[in-house]
Amino acid sequence: MKRAAMAGALAFALAVLVAPAALAAEPTTGTTAGGGDNPLDQPFAPETDGPTMTERAVVARFLEAPKVSSWLARYPSNPTTDASFDEATRRWTVKVWSGRAGQVALGRVEDGDGRVSEAWTGPQVAWGMARGRVGSFGGKVLNAWWMWIPLSVVFFVGLADWRRLRSWHSLDLLALLSFGLSLWFFNRGDVLTSAPLAAPPLAYLLVRMCWIGFRGRSFTPVLFWPVWLLAAVAVFLGGLRVGLNLETPRGVIDVGYAGVIGGDRILHGRAPYGNMPVAGTERSCGKKDGDGSIRDWIQDNGRCESSLPRGDTYGPVAYLAYVPAALVLPWSGKWDSLPAAHATAIVFDLLVVLGLFLVGRRLGGPTLAVGLVFGWMAFPFTAYALNSNTNDAIMPAILIWGFWLAASPVARGAAVALSGWTKFATLLLAPLWLTYPNGLSLRGVTRFAAAFVVASVLAFSILLLEPSLVDTLRTFGEHTFRYQLDRGSPFSPWDWGQYHARGIPDLGAVQLILQVGVLALAGVVAVIPHRKGPLQLAALSAAVLLGFELTLTHWFYLYIPWFLPFVLVALLLPSTRFALEERAP
Repeated sequence: MKRAAMAGALAFALAVLVAPAALAAEPTTGTTAGGGDNPLDQPFAPETDGPTMTERAVVARFLEAPKVSSWLARYPSNPTTDASFDEATRRWTVKVWSGRAGQVALGRVEDGDGRVSEAWTGPQVAWGMARGRVGSFGGKVLNAWWMWIPLSVVFFVGLADWRRLRSWHSLDLLALLSFGLSLWFFNRGDVLTSAPLAAPPLAYLLVRMCWIGFRGRSFTPVLFWPVWLLAAVAVFLGGLRVGLNLETPRGVIDVGYAGVIGGDRILHGRAPYGNMPVAGTERSCGKKDGDGSIRDWIQDNGRCESSLPRGDTYGPVAYLAYVPAALVLPWSGKWDSLPAAHATAIVFDLLVVLGLFLVGRRLGGPTLAVGLVFGWMAFPFTAYALNSNTNDAIMPAILIWGFWLAASPVARGAAVALSGWTKFATLLLAPLWLTYPNGLSLRGVTRFAAAFVVASVLAFSILLLEPSLVDTLRTFGEHTFRYQLDRGSPFSPWDWGQYHARGIPDLGAVQLILQVGVLALAGVVAVIPHRKGPLQLAALSAAVLLGFELTLTHWFYLYIPWFLPFVLVALLLPSTRFALEERAP
């Protein structure tokens, strides 16, 4: 009875943590901003070419909307306003500014009845992805409650140690799933709540990975279910994930689109940097969208292409990874179904799975191999990234294969370089992977450094496609490192000072302190502990990546797969495993 009660309590806790993420089937949109509910208050709207409402009346109606008035209460009174009328849609667009905060509200008012049909405030003004558009990331099916909750339950039930439900291991699994609570608010368009809620699980997992890396685990969790059953469920989930991806042909976000463009540019003898399709050229070749913007323009190559001017912000490997798919499935020039993006996302997701299987088989036999694969397949946020067709599985795929070959300093050096020139966060792992497993040695350092340099040269060789290497290097630095460092974002609390709003703190100084701490952690784990095994390497690698994400200005749920493979290894790997002896590659 006691065990049954404990299981019931944990099941309830799991439901509380994961249900919110899935229940966001329909977000709160600007159509519920308020105004126009009483028909007696509606202005008479005769059929005329001009507007029936005055600009003053439109602005007043918009400012009275509860959502707008609540946000503007954080600013001085009498903000600057502007309203423009569109005769085609018979709709007013209203904008509000407040001093140094800049534009603080944006919305639309229907001219016929004075109804506020859209109202966006704070982060929603500049960021469309902050407006709660369900299905924009991961697809509507995956975000539905009847899909997200079962996946979360399967993940916990499959990996929990049912002999020790009341343990840190169970709490670790729940912490991973608790990102769903933050996602629920994000899907509702409430970024000011979703962003802070992502910090606790990141911080908790950071502390836990540091504890495991420095102190080890008190016990090794035992998977309750037969290996064949976990394997069967993993295979089923794998097919489900691929099916969801293929059934969402328009599910490629800008990250995947950028990869396809970069791969296409390389195939046509151009480097991606400075050669992304831009808007505002001499001639457009497409129609206006719902916001009145034109996406398709004739580029300097004479081709009609959908613009993405900021698509060259990643390392060169992030574009090289798309070359095979872009060769087989050529890009049309438009932001359409982009089959090359789907193919690349699926291939690298499967490469992570294969890498986890090989790591598990080497370090723990079939049980660990299947457990790691099951964890990746059942975790909802890996499907979230796959269904968004991003490049976020490329980095963990390279790293987990480097982890499998960690006995070789050449493999470690190449893995850090290739993953680092995909997502720059991995470069923080260089000290840790350099000193694995027994500290520094001349032979190990030489081979690691040589592999790192060779892999880096090969990756950056695509810059030689441009006439001037110096100019291309300058463009690369400005469009990648400089842009990423200067980038503002509302998806973590660190940059909220940009809104200059009462009640919203400016945490820039706190972020800087924590970032220095993460840099210190990257150095400390290189020397402590002196002797490291696979468990320590996995846990401390996860800790460094978690620390980076915790202090990142632009954080998003798509980044969770970066650290997940190492968290799974740290949670499931037998704690008695020690480092393999170094050997030549």
